Parts: sequence; C-alpha cells; structure tokens
Amino acid sequence: MLFLFLLSTAFLQAQYRPYYQDYFDKYKDLAIEQMQKYQIPASITLAQGVFESGAGMSPLAKYSNNHFGIKCSSGWNGRKTYHTDDAPNECFREYNSARDSYEDHSSFLRRGPRYQFLFKLDITDYRGWALGLSRAGYATDPSYANRLIAIIEQYELYQYDRSGNLSRHERHRRSKEEKLPIYKHDVCLANNLVYIVARSGDTFEGLSDEFGISVRRLVKYNDLQKDYTLQADDIVYLHKKKKYAAKGSILRIVKDGDSMHRVSQIYGIRLKNLYKMNHKDGDYVPMVGDILRLR
Repeated sequence: MLFLFLLSTAFLQAQYRPYYQDYFDKYKDLAIEQMQKYQIPASITLAQGVFESGAGMSPLAKYSNNHFGIKCSSGWNGRKTYHTDDAPNECFREYNSARDSYEDHSSFLRRGPRYQFLFKLDITDYRGWALGLSRAGYATDPSYANRLIAIIEQYELYQYDRSGNLSRHERHRRSKEEKLPIYKHDVCLANNLVYIVARSGDTFEGLSDEFGISVRRLVKYNDLQKDYTLQADDIVYLHKKKKYAAKGSILRIVKDGDSMHRVSQIYGIRLKNLYKMNHKDGDYVPMVGDILRLR
C-alpha cells in the first residue's frame, strides 16, 4: 500500500511537471517584485509556489488563489475555504487573486517570529532558506527542503535572486517604510518551536508588544504564573510547547540547578507532560543524577 501511495504521488507530481516552466514564466516577475520588497529569494517563492499549488493547477490554487498552502490562523479575517490536508476539513486562506496570495505569503514569512532567522541569510543562499523553512516547520513533509532545492536547481531559479541583495541600511530603511517588524530579540528554534532568551529588565508586557502575542498566552505557553518576574537568560516560548522532546532527545540526567520547569523549557515540553511521562506528581523535586524521560 505504501509503495502504491508513493507511486501515485510521484505520478501526480510528474503530471504537473510539464507545466512548471509555464508557471515560472508567468510568476517570475511577481516573485522578483516580492523579493525586492520583502527580501525573500525569488527562487524560494517560485519553488514553494509551484510545489504547493501543483503548478497553479491544484483545486486550492484554481478556486481559492492560494498558491502556498497557507492555512487560516486566529488573526486571519479574510475569506476561508476547507480542504483535507494533515487532517480532514482544514481551514485555508482564500484570496481574490494570485498576487494577493504572493503578497500574503511574503508577509506571512516576514512578520512571523519563527522565520526571522532566515532574513540573516544571504539572498542568494537558497539552500539555507529551503533548509530553514523546513526546520521552522513550514511543512510537515520531511523531504520538503530537498524538494525545493531540486526544483530551484533543475529550473535554474537561482538566476532570479541576483538582483535581490541590499545593504543592511537599505533593508532597515525598507522595513521601516513598509512597517515590517524589527525584533529586538534574536529568535531561536528548539523542538521546532520559536523562543527568545530574556534579557535583564524584560517583561511579559514588553515581549507582548514586540511580538504581538498577549501576555496571557506568553505566560500560558511557558507554564508560568502571571506575577512571575522574568530573569535574564530565561527561555520564553512564543508558541505552545510540545508533548514530547524532539527526536534524538530521549533522556536527561538531572544536573545541578535543574528543575522540572527548567528541563521543560530546555526541551520545549509542556510541564504537565514531563511530569506525566515520568510518573511524577507536582511535589516531585528532581535530584542530581535522576534520569528523566523526554519522549
């Protein structure tokens, strides 16, 4: 069954492939325009667009103008459509035109905290961008980065990135003109979750203003109380933590200074799940040398 599924998937992709070049010819100027405005490589935009939309022929692209498979979110106020993807009947964004889809895709990446580290890469580093998008969780397909890189190299899409390099001063100026976010904190990833490291004097109110996330959510995401005072070097997640640690992190031998909360923050695990996995109650205090399960 798995073989037949993979065969049918490959067949569908092969069906679309003759239309790839037509797609690039149609949308390359729009991708370059978006690159100049948002500093996202045109090659990446085109590769994502052609792959996610089946060269513009998928039902989501044809009937809803959604070329990048972007799903609805709590902040989305536009039209919606429903398709089965990772789960049945999922909500996707619907646009008036392909141009609106391209604009929203650029804004989605440029304003999303989890993708900010990508904008430190050179505009011609399409491999770094592809790997970074996968690492940041843009798609659930583990081969997503390799698929994008293969498309870019086969169709030489990297040629469109050459006019995208801007000086740091120019990037900053354009960000201010477009009112794009300029984050004060470096955004990091752990367990495919976005986090920042708090500095002395940081408050939940300040982080809320910087990242557009309510204080209540920040406190809840990090298993803290609303009256907690942030300390320098605290890990602060900007998304809900996972039930388990990332693959490869199975056990932790408790070190001096470890608490259940500290371990949950290091590995991006919800505190209640860490207790549950280790069959401990809320009164448990880990001792140096104890072994904790992480997944």
